[in-house]
Amino acid sequence: MTRHALPYRVPAEDVVVAEDWTLVTEDGEVPMPEALPDWDYRMDLRLRRTVRVELDKARSQSGLPTDAALMLAVVWTATGSNLSGPAQHERLSGSGTTTVTLDVTLRAADLGGLLLLDTALLLAERRFDTRPSSPRRAGSVLWSRRESLRLQGDAPQFPMAVIDFARTSFPDDAAWHLQISGSPESATMGSLLLLVNERNPVTATAFENAGRPRPVDRVVLSAVYADAARTMVEHALGLDEFVEAADFPEGSLGATLQSLFDKLFPGQSITDVRLRRSQSPALFASDLQAAVKIFEVSR
Repeated sequence: MTRHALPYRVPAEDVVVAEDWTLVTEDGEVPMPEALPDWDYRMDLRLRRTVRVELDKARSQSGLPTDAALMLAVVWTATGSNLSGPAQHERLSGSGTTTVTLDVTLRAADLGGLLLLDTALLLAERRFDTRPSSPRRAGSVLWSRRESLRLQGDAPQFPMAVIDFARTSFPDDAAWHLQISGSPESATMGSLLLLVNERNPVTATAFENAGRPRPVDRVVLSAVYADAARTMVEHALGLDEFVEAADFPEGSLGATLQSLFDKLFPGQSITDVRLRRSQSPALFASDLQAAVKIFEVSR
């Protein structure tokens, strides 16, 4: 593991022994794999690991007083949703060796793409009585380790988050918004984000129940997917570089838009569909509605 050169003393790597992360499932715990090919936005993740810290050595080797409070923390980052946050933190005091079980649950709606898990041993409080070469600021990192889990399946192509639209520039009463950013060569995981307004209980509840949707939830989800497909297709048709001969990189936004277009308009050329959208937008809207099979119960 490569360590960054820090401007203060840090303990040896072996003062912290971190067991591998495990994935907690209904059938028990299994070692966390490199990837979850069947993951989707309805699948929350529960992860667990045990960490042992030699507190006395961690302090002495860092030049800290014997009463310095330390902290073990986990921070997660999801490249698909561009979100991150604290997962768990445990304050460590006393002496000797302490054992901490980290048990974190991450909401599927916040995830997507590559999930990064950073575990770190930190200085819990600012110290004014340490040597110049010792850590003194609260949050100073004494030890850290990063693991990753690739979330595959459909969800990485469509990360989502439930937020309060009143805190954004979107209309307060809108139910959802599909955010598309970046160029066609940009990674899909960082270019698409479905935002659901938590102030709209019907839509927010539909996504909460997506694993076992009620009839009303199926209708709402179908409407969201249909509208998202329309937004993506119209975005694609508005791009000058979205043409028959385009060769976008695998995993890019352009490749995803190409795949969606081919699925919705099989055997039709981009030029013909773009022309139909321009000359007869109402007919195009109906064609697209039929293509996405809106309100189809078997979705």
